[in-house]
Amino acid sequence: MAKAAGAVRIGIGGWVFEPWRGTFYPDGLPQKRELEYAAGHLTSIEINGTYYGSQKPESFARWREETPEDFVFALKGSRFCTNRKVLAEAGPSVEKFLTSGLTELKHKLGPINWQFMPTKRFEPGDFEAFLKLLPKELDGVTLRHAVEVRHDSFRSPDFVALLRDYGVAAITSADADYTQIADVTAPFVYARIMGTKEAEPKGYSEAGLKRWAKATQVWAEGGVPEGLETLAPPARAQARDVFLYVISGDKVRNPAAAMALIAAIKS
Repeated sequence: MAKAAGAVRIGIGGWVFEPWRGTFYPDGLPQKRELEYAAGHLTSIEINGTYYGSQKPESFARWREETPEDFVFALKGSRFCTNRKVLAEAGPSVEKFLTSGLTELKHKLGPINWQFMPTKRFEPGDFEAFLKLLPKELDGVTLRHAVEVRHDSFRSPDFVALLRDYGVAAITSADADYTQIADVTAPFVYARIMGTKEAEPKGYSEAGLKRWAKATQVWAEGGVPEGLETLAPPARAQARDVFLYVISGDKVRNPAAAMALIAAIKS
């Protein structure tokens, strides 16, 4: 009997990137149709522009309309929320970001990635104050939160325990020099893999694709993949949704890697 598994979403960061024209996007495809095309070949996209500035409610609504019914967007939280000395003071910025119209995505709103700079250290009291600012629901839409930390001071069982208390995911950043924390701390898993190489037609070698396809399936079934370092005892095994994005690396190959992973998991 097959194990129960959560839904798996695999995608890339953004959809506007000139080198993808003619490599991922067909020659002659109008730019206004690139999101429609990308969403037809992937199952999720992480929107990076929300990190740098506000988007209009009309934009979120248009993105919802231009994508398939089961498509999901992850969003980067605003840098004005996370790039600050005292996180406890981020309340007005968090509220401004969350009320900017992102709930127009409705059921297509996936996790929010609150990304921190490599210089940001783990200060338990202040970080917990930030987690308390993150609501679980807004305008009838469930909000799922994840944090991407990049300082080794976060490599602590106390950090893992704190995230579990609030049901916030620790983003697994892999195949890069960033701090890696692979502990499962939420009802879902969020991973960003950054090891694509232009010399590989599919971004990763066949062995690399097999490894990440397997890891994704293990996460979805509630397990802990081999080869990823964790800091605390594993969470209770249960089926979990998985959001995996092929980011950075040799970006021109990221769509090919994401599509190869989607095909590997379906096979």
